[in-house]
Amino acid sequence: MKMDLEKLFIEENVGGWDLLLRAFIGSAGVVLWMLGLVRLDAPWSWVYGLAVFVCLFTSITRHCSPYGLIGLSTKKK
Repeated sequence: MKMDLEKLFIEENVGGWDLLLRAFIGSAGVVLWMLGLVRLDAPWSWVYGLAVFVCLFTSITRHCSPYGLIGLSTKKK
């Protein structure tokens, strides 16, 4: 079975409530960090930073690679 790499890595597949939720979580994460409510010296801080980055990146690009791998799309056709 041949996979279409453009569809897997470039096609928009995030939309609707999923997009709104990702943007909200990412933005709230940045705001909490800027207000000093998140300790960056904690051992789990890299997980926090990665989660915030992924939420913001996938909401900006409207693409989620795991969705592409399993064939899921929340974007309206």
